Amino acid sequence: MNNLKFTSNSALDTINFAKNLASKLQPKDVIILTGDLGSGKTKFTEGILTFFGLENEISSPTFTIVNEYIKECQNENINIYHFDVYRLEDSSEFYEIGGEEYFENGICIIEWGEIIKEALPNEYIEIKFEKNQYNENTRTLNITTHGNRFDSYFGVGS
Repeated sequence: MNNLKFTSNSALDTINFAKNLASKLQPKDVIILTGDLGSGKTKFTEGILTFFGLENEISSPTFTIVNEYIKECQNENINIYHFDVYRLEDSSEFYEIGGEEYFENGICIIEWGEIIKEALPNEYIEIKFEKNQYNENTRTLNITTHGNRFDSYFGVGS
C-alpha cells in the first residue's frame, strides 16, 4: 500500500491529473473516489473520459448506478464503467446488481466507493478528495494504492 498526495488548485488541475492517470490505465483497473459532495469526484471522472475522447458523453450515474462508455480502438474496445453507489446501502446491494462482474471487463471508476469496500478486488486505487477551507478551488487528493499493481502509475518503485 502506498500513499501519495496531489494538490489541485482548480477544476482544470483535477482534470489534467486524471488525464495523466488515464494514460496508464488498463482494463481491470479499479479506482474508487471518496469525498464530500462537490469535492471533485465527477471532475476527476471527466478527466479520465476526456483522455479517451469521451468527454461529450459524460453524465452522472446517480439514478442508474452505472454508466458504460466504450472507447473504440483499432484492435479492441475499452469499456469504462462509471459507478455512483451513493444510493446503495452496502456491498450486498452491489452484488445483487452484478457489480463485481464489471471489474473483469473494463476500467471501473466508483464514486462513493467506500460504501462497497467489501466488494472491491484486492488491488485498486483509492482517491479521497478533500476541500481546502481557505481556498474554494483547492483540493487535496489523497491517493492510496492497494496492491503493487499500480506502483508504476505513480512513479513508485520505478
